[in-house]
Amino acid sequence: MDLALAPETLARWQFGITTVYHFLFVPLTISLAALTAGLQTAWVRTEKEKYLRATKFWGKLFLINIAMGVVTGIVQEFQFGMNWSDYSRFVGDIFGAPLAFEALIAFFFESTFIGLWIFGWDKLPKKIHLACIWMVSLGTVLSAYFILAANSWMQHPVGYRMNEERGRAELTDFWRVLTQDTALTQFFHTITAAFLVGGAFMVGISAFHLARKKHIPVMRSSLRVGLVVMIIAGMGTALSGDMLGKVMFKQQPMKMAAAEALWDGEAPAPFSVFAYGDVDKGHNKVAIEIPGLLSFLANNDFDSFVPGINDVNKAEQEKFGPGDYRPNIPVAYWGFRWMIGFGMASLGIGVLGLWLTRKRFLLPPGLRTGEDEVPHLVLFKKALSPKFSQLYWLVALWTMCFPLLANSWGWIFTEMGRQPWVVYGVLRTRDAVSPNVSQGEVLTSMIGFTLLYAVLAVIEVRLMVKYVKAGPPELTEADLNPPTKVGGDDKNADRPMAFSY
Repeated sequence: MDLALAPETLARWQFGITTVYHFLFVPLTISLAALTAGLQTAWVRTEKEKYLRATKFWGKLFLINIAMGVVTGIVQEFQFGMNWSDYSRFVGDIFGAPLAFEALIAFFFESTFIGLWIFGWDKLPKKIHLACIWMVSLGTVLSAYFILAANSWMQHPVGYRMNEERGRAELTDFWRVLTQDTALTQFFHTITAAFLVGGAFMVGISAFHLARKKHIPVMRSSLRVGLVVMIIAGMGTALSGDMLGKVMFKQQPMKMAAAEALWDGEAPAPFSVFAYGDVDKGHNKVAIEIPGLLSFLANNDFDSFVPGINDVNKAEQEKFGPGDYRPNIPVAYWGFRWMIGFGMASLGIGVLGLWLTRKRFLLPPGLRTGEDEVPHLVLFKKALSPKFSQLYWLVALWTMCFPLLANSWGWIFTEMGRQPWVVYGVLRTRDAVSPNVSQGEVLTSMIGFTLLYAVLAVIEVRLMVKYVKAGPPELTEADLNPPTKVGGDDKNADRPMAFSY
């Protein structure tokens, strides 16, 4: 009980709760910014009204999401000083540069262009206005990169020297921090996973409206875009995940072993499909495995040796001194599987959906539909029955939750699998907490933030449901005929902005 309520444990719980909650908004913000920009580009190029309505609809959901993301993200900065002051002192010189760049991009670059995009619909020429949302999208990606570079330094610290006198790490090579393979592969994996979230979000909401036979032209196009994005992003996530796994094996062998519940090293090493073990005794009671696959995933060689949990724990004891260097094995093992399972399920549903709603020329003539009709779901040569069609629309709706769950479990695995280190091989988590923050203070702030975030969750869901149900807005004359010069016509200068709906 004392350990469960220790300041270190409570601080970790608080950081975990707020971080996982915040990261629900991050991938959706990154992907929706780019998808909205893509839809607006389609409108500028084709002048089709359905793309303009789609831009305004998805853009509104993007703005709600990014606002909530900013509010919840600010808390992350405060927590470093609140509960992790020793950590802040240790890494401050390293983190200062990437976090400063992130702040400049997020709060100045993104905010400026978001403002221009929101209020510039009837004030800016089409192409300049379009450039604004593309700059917002670029800003979200760059912002993510600097944050991930900082996190990657915790996973694999490089480009620094230890100042023993001051007891902290000091930056020596900022470029190396930004470009190390951990940062690059983690960025690739995170961005592709973010677009998997955005694609599934678009598919789910489009399916909701198509099942009700509402806003068909807009939702039909949105469904197609979402399905294609899901498939491309899903394959990219699998590829980048394989690359990241190989980097992880070299840099954090304990995390790889824990992800597979591999207690003792093997050559060849099997990939665990299901395992149930005894953590105290260090072995599995039940194991279903695919021979040699883990060796291939780690080294591109089906016969290579992969060290196990017991091997790595012994090696780290010899290197760092006495102690238990194992993470929470069940959390690492199942977190890894939930991440893969929900991600691959999303990809599978995307592939199925793209085939069921395939292009007209791939369908029998009698099953082809127009742009203002709900597409038939055709498996082979016959359309699915109404019952199975409704089932697919329902599955597609709930699919938008799957990538979010995969992202959350992926980050839980990434951070929990590194324990007991907060900076791998350099600073232990127990040495990073604030020494003068009491149990009661941490517990109070954790309860307060959790309740606040619960309220914000209700607000977010209510806003999203309200505007999702409302569907794409009707277009005005100003929407269809934006100005050809910056500022619009003087006689309309006081007219309310078209996008302030």
